[in-house]
Amino acid sequence: MKIGCCVNMVAAEPDGIGIERIEVLASSGYDYVELPLAQMMALKSSKFDELVSYVESVGIPCEACNNFIPASHPITGSKVDKVKLDEYIDEALERADRLNAKSIVFGSSGAKNVPPGFSMERAWEQIVETLQLVDEKIGNRDIKIAIEPLCKLESNIVVNAHEGLQLAKEVNRKKIRLLIDYYHLMIEKEDQGIIEEAKDYLQHMHLANPTGRVFPQAGDGADYSKFISNLKKAGYDSRISIEAFTDSFEASAPVALKTVWDVIN
Repeated sequence: MKIGCCVNMVAAEPDGIGIERIEVLASSGYDYVELPLAQMMALKSSKFDELVSYVESVGIPCEACNNFIPASHPITGSKVDKVKLDEYIDEALERADRLNAKSIVFGSSGAKNVPPGFSMERAWEQIVETLQLVDEKIGNRDIKIAIEPLCKLESNIVVNAHEGLQLAKEVNRKKIRLLIDYYHLMIEKEDQGIIEEAKDYLQHMHLANPTGRVFPQAGDGADYSKFISNLKKAGYDSRISIEAFTDSFEASAPVALKTVWDVIN
């Protein structure tokens, strides 16, 4: 398995990307960085070019991107602007491809949350339609979308891994897969049997200590070994990104990496 980190969660600069954290990841031994698409989409072309060059110079690849679609481009409800959404998706996929990302995480609660009074059934259909459109737009790119079920604290639709699996099946496209986030799994108190059930759809993972959503460390009370064991039983051997908060990134990053590697090995 490869271990990465979602640096937007620990970003120190106003742009919220977290690019200033990747040198620490590289020196700590992380395999890759996960960068936020929505925040990178806010960059002018010249600034994005600089970001791509910087990532290449540091030498740690961006193998995944989170924060796919922002709230400014809703995909559910009566105010969906299909033209602007299409344009956004096209450019976002292009930028992810330039970074050589292999997975794009679709949690995007702000974009997919169902407006009050709007039909939940129609909203679900809109999400299915959007993901099918994304699959078409990916084309021959070596990218897959990982549906991220969130939790009821953050979203009002696709709020557990069972719903995420159902969504992936209904979309029924080879490049639309599933992410399981250990934090959300524990917050929703979901049976980890879903990992085995979803084994043919697993694309990406997120990890944090459910208590406070902080960087994992040995003895912090979370049962990471059970989660990793279930992933192994399901035949999952790909990427796990630490998606967590910390008050001391430089100290927490290497400790978290060792913690996860010790569990895996």
